[in-house]
Formats: sequence, structure tokens, C-alpha cells
Amino acid sequence: MKKEKKPKSKGQSWIPMLLSLLLGGCAGVLILNYLIPLGKGLSFGQKLLLFALSLFSFYVAMLLQIIIHEAGHLVFGLLTGYRYLSFRVFSLMLVREDGKLRFRRYSLAGTGGQCLMIPPPLRDGTMPVLLYNFGGAILNLLTAVLFFALSLLLPPSSFLRLFLRLLAMAGVYGALTNGVPLRLGPVDNDGCNALTLMKSREAVRVFWVQLMMTEALSRGVRLKDMPEDWFTLPEAGAVSANLFFSAQALASARLMDAHRFAEADELMARLLADESAGMGLVRGQLTCDRVFVELIGPNRPEILEGFLSKEQQKLMKAMKTNISVLRTSYALALLSERDAAKAQKIAADFDRVAVRYPYPCEVEGERELMQFAREAAAVPPPV
Repeated sequence: MKKEKKPKSKGQSWIPMLLSLLLGGCAGVLILNYLIPLGKGLSFGQKLLLFALSLFSFYVAMLLQIIIHEAGHLVFGLLTGYRYLSFRVFSLMLVREDGKLRFRRYSLAGTGGQCLMIPPPLRDGTMPVLLYNFGGAILNLLTAVLFFALSLLLPPSSFLRLFLRLLAMAGVYGALTNGVPLRLGPVDNDGCNALTLMKSREAVRVFWVQLMMTEALSRGVRLKDMPEDWFTLPEAGAVSANLFFSAQALASARLMDAHRFAEADELMARLLADESAGMGLVRGQLTCDRVFVELIGPNRPEILEGFLSKEQQKLMKAMKTNISVLRTSYALALLSERDAAKAQKIAADFDRVAVRYPYPCEVEGERELMQFAREAAAVPPPV
């Protein structure tokens, strides 16, 4: 069978790389300009320690600006009628559950953080979207100006001056990479999302539905039990190709959750047939589900080989703590590799991730799918 081709590039992949190189180069110049005047009279060990401390400060500055960025979404979201749902930096997530804040673990490839909020009701088919989406970039830029202004009050020999300027530099980088509409790896950035939402009310409705779905998941409502009209697909052309693709991907996820595998596979095949449509991350998740459906059904090696391209395997490896990826990896070990020991290890990994996963109802659904894999392999459930 002919293997799936990679989706065509949108021609923007070089821009984030260029911005990253510029950031690293400017940070290097800034650090050297600070260290060279101080180098006289210091031992080699002291110079090395100061250099290492400067590099670590750059890492801390980047981390702080990620937090500031997500705080910007939170602040501007609250100002425009949104309510708090979750705040994530890397894989550490603070989510509201039953009126209480709890720490959970969740990671999404291609993102350093995420602030999700409950949207206000739609009024005449619309709601505020620009400040919520641009809030992170706005706060990055505002704090960059503030940190640079504060650095001017300190002498050149002050380490705090260096740190403040690194913070300012990281803030400008965050504002550019998130505020200017770009596709960053497998996801669209905030500016790209905002541009999409400005074009149509139907796009705003799809965005509203997606946020409401996340809020419903936090209350323990599974996709299969959510309102039917949430999954009414927009007409092609009414929204951006990526948003249209994502809406259909959620519809296929609902079919998977309802165990309507043939319908889900038909929809996913239709979506993936257009190689230029959809973000890489969403396409990878759909392919992951197609692998699972094939495994518990015909389980044809040549079809699985076509699905499991090098790019797909790379994405699944990057998302190795994602519960749907773990579910499919478990099925692969049981039904394709026939390696019960490996499957048991993956099941143990799934259990560890599930303990801190923010949406227990999704865990419940994935466990049901793993049971389908056990039944197909005639393996008894774990004790």
C-alpha cells in the first residue's frame, strides 16, 4: 500500500526558526556584553560559573514569560466575560473541579502552556474573542517594556539589570511568535486563531463550542453525552480550513467514544484524504484513532504500515503521555506485535498518567476502548 504523504507545508516553518535564532543570538550578545567587563580579576572557575548562571537566567526568563503569556489570556479573558477553567505551564495544570482548584498533569505537543476559560454566552451569534486570544501577546509586550525600563535604573555591572533585559527580550519574542499570525509546528498560534475568528460568526460559534466542550469534560460529561447540536458541522468555506477540520475531528472523536467505529473511520478517512487540510497534531491524533480501529477490526499489516509512517511514529513518541496515544500503543502491542509484556507495561504507564489526568471521564472512555483491544486479543482484563 502507498504510504501517507506528509501534509504540505504552509511555508511559515522558517519564521519561528529565524525568530528563535535571533533570540538566541541577541541573548548571547547581551550576556557577553555583561560578562566581558567583569572578567578581569576573576578566575576561570568564577567566569564559568557566572556564564552558567547567566544562561540559566535566560531559561528562567523564558519560563517566566510563558507564565506571563498565559496570565495575559486569563486577565483579558476575565475582563471580557470569560470564567476560569484551567491554567497550564508545560505539563503542570491547575484546573477547577467541583468548585475547587486541583493540580493535574497534561501536555500538548507544540505548546509551552495554555489557559482555558469558560466563554460567555453567545449574543447574536458572537462573543468577545480578540482580547482573549491576543491577551498573552499583549501582556508579553507590556512587561517587556516595563522590564527594560526598570533595567535602565540599574548600573551595567548589576546582574539584575542583565536578568531584566533577558526578561524584556523574552517578552518581545513571546509577543511576536504569538501575536503575529503564524503556524508554529503542529498548531496555529494566537494571532492565527484571532484572524480566523474575525472572519465569520460561524467560526466564533465553533470556537465557543470547543471551549464549552472542555468545560463539559471538566464536569465529567463524555463526548458521546454532549448536546447533539454542538457537533453540527459548519459548511465548508464558512470557517477556516483548520477550524473546519478540527470541528470534524471532534465529531469523529464523539463517534469513537460512542463505539461507532465504522462511522468514525469513514469520517476520519475522508478528513485525512486531503493532505493539505488540518494541523499536524490533529491529523496525527486522527491517524492514531484509525490505527486503533484497524487493529480491533481487520488488523491488516499492510494497512497499519501505511498509517504508521515515520512522521506518525515520531508524533506518537512525542505524545507518549497522551491517554489516547497510550491506548493505541497498548492495542498495537497486543494485536500487532503480540507482545503481552509490552502491553502490560503500557497499561501501567496509562494508569500512572490517568491518576493526574484532568478529565476523568476521558480516562473512562479510553479504558473502554482498551477493553475492546483485550477482547480482540482474547486477553483477560487486569486484576
